[in-house]
Amino acid sequence: MKTKIPLLLVYYGVIPLGLSFFAFIPLFDSLLLTSIIPLSIGGVIVGILASRKLERQNELRGLFTFFLYPLTYTILLWAIFMLISGGFSGAEAWLFYCLLHLPLAPLYFIAGLMGEGRLFFGAPLAYELSFLIGALVTLVMKKRLPNISKKQILSISVVLILALGTGAGIQWQRSKTVLSPYGFEYGGGYSSTDLSPYEVTNSNNRLPKLESAATFTIDEFGKMPVLDGAEAAFPVYSAFANAVYEDISRVNLEEKEIVSFTNTIYAFERLITGEVDIYFGAEPSKEQQAMANAAGKELVMTPIGKEAFVFFVNPKNKVDSLTVEEIQGIYAGKITNWSDLEGNRERIVPFQRPKNSGSQTLLEKIMGETAIMTPLKEEVSAGMGGIIEQVADYRNYDNAIGFSFRFFATGMNPNPDIKLLAINGTLPNPENISSGQYPFTANLYAITVKDNPNEEIEPFLNWMKGPQGQEIIEKIGYIRMNK
Repeated sequence: MKTKIPLLLVYYGVIPLGLSFFAFIPLFDSLLLTSIIPLSIGGVIVGILASRKLERQNELRGLFTFFLYPLTYTILLWAIFMLISGGFSGAEAWLFYCLLHLPLAPLYFIAGLMGEGRLFFGAPLAYELSFLIGALVTLVMKKRLPNISKKQILSISVVLILALGTGAGIQWQRSKTVLSPYGFEYGGGYSSTDLSPYEVTNSNNRLPKLESAATFTIDEFGKMPVLDGAEAAFPVYSAFANAVYEDISRVNLEEKEIVSFTNTIYAFERLITGEVDIYFGAEPSKEQQAMANAAGKELVMTPIGKEAFVFFVNPKNKVDSLTVEEIQGIYAGKITNWSDLEGNRERIVPFQRPKNSGSQTLLEKIMGETAIMTPLKEEVSAGMGGIIEQVADYRNYDNAIGFSFRFFATGMNPNPDIKLLAINGTLPNPENISSGQYPFTANLYAITVKDNPNEEIEPFLNWMKGPQGQEIIEKIGYIRMNK
């Protein structure tokens, strides 16, 4: 065994180190191919040369099991780190895995920068398998198979089966909840749709105009309340500012960003810290209310419009209506197949939204005391190759179900390939929302903190609730409060 250690260092140390530098050469558009192909070809060649050398030196005894040791090491190590990380390639634990495969350090450096976690296991596996195949094919062709210890082979086989089964089992479990990256194109990643048509600085915006001059205006930019909120509410508060704030387009560009969008979660935090004067969105979550209490802030919630919380599916789905109990069953993970709801025999793929987002908060309210299942997630690159795991955005698969606010799904981000579901047989149309017949009707709020000293806030809120504010609410696509 001692005579084979130098060979081990050469074949599984020095040579893989050299081959790993191919990752720096853009042979293909894919880093995966750029790395795997040289390792595989190199592994086969080195395996052939190694078997010939050992054959000439009459050192074939125990060769088969000797060449299996590095492969066993890699698979066993992979299984251990799959258990530690839960299969998430962005976990810090994989750094230690990479250190234990030091010869591939150059390749792992590039893989880390590019967020290509598949190479952590795929790179050493490609080389070691190719090496083994090259060596064995050569010996088979020469009819010089080494003596094989059945006991050693059995032991290694058991370890390989258990390790592969463990790692594959974790990966299979993740496959039910983790999807491939989707990503957002807009707003630096904060927005899932293009908000530019609703920006006050856009000269060609499609913000609704009042039928007559505004009865309330603010002409000093220092007194203009700073506005932020949920993505679905952006057209509303942008239109409010466009109607009430004097010369807001110039002010927002040159003086200060008065009308901003940073999404539900960050916008609420900005309200609590005082960066924002009015937050627009749905009812805050329990965690957000606790955040306000911890900061000693009393929230003032002013309802300014009505909206429907809707569930939608692919138009090919046979299901047109669900009951509240069926929605709860789906998102609790108790109803898992559409055939249980008179649909096709397909697994239900239920999408959710991030914690503390407006729509997720409403789902939690609908679920009541019923625990919500683990949401579908995705791994996405987060700059300099960092990988983060986040709640997956809706995909319009044939067997998917998602939820949102009616205006966002049909007005801001219209998708002709989704079908809004009736709930308890009632469709989410304006008449049913206004009357309250649709069960998932929610208010759109303008939320402030009680101790805000800006004297323009109160009259601005009153204007929103008045005829002109409600005119804008209706023209945007929401339902007015007094209808």
